[in-house]
Amino acid sequence: MDKEERMEKARALHKQGCNCCQSVVMAYADRLPIKAEDAMNVAAPFGRGLAGCREVCGCVSGMAMVCGLTGHTADTRPLIEKFRTEEGDIVCGRLLAQGKKPCGEMVADAAGLLADII
Repeated sequence: MDKEERMEKARALHKQGCNCCQSVVMAYADRLPIKAEDAMNVAAPFGRGLAGCREVCGCVSGMAMVCGLTGHTADTRPLIEKFRTEEGDIVCGRLLAQGKKPCGEMVADAAGLLADII
């Protein structure tokens, strides 16, 4: 799958009801060393800023999970900083308050950022 396909997959998963973290993680399910069902379950509590607390954005958590599971741990921080630069923050509540982009577009952006390293 190329970058655009991963971005579209993440966007589509979000439209289907996956939270932000699940959408990013599942866009890479074919690259993960765990079952897709397990990846979906692990990512579930990280949506909506960590179980709905509006803290760290689920997109950011999803990128970190994919990095860890694919052996790209060293890329995690630079990736998060790139997300912060492009989106304006990494905290769910502040991102929502900015109103710059809907979550469905941020999950696509996160999936695209991952495609640059994976």
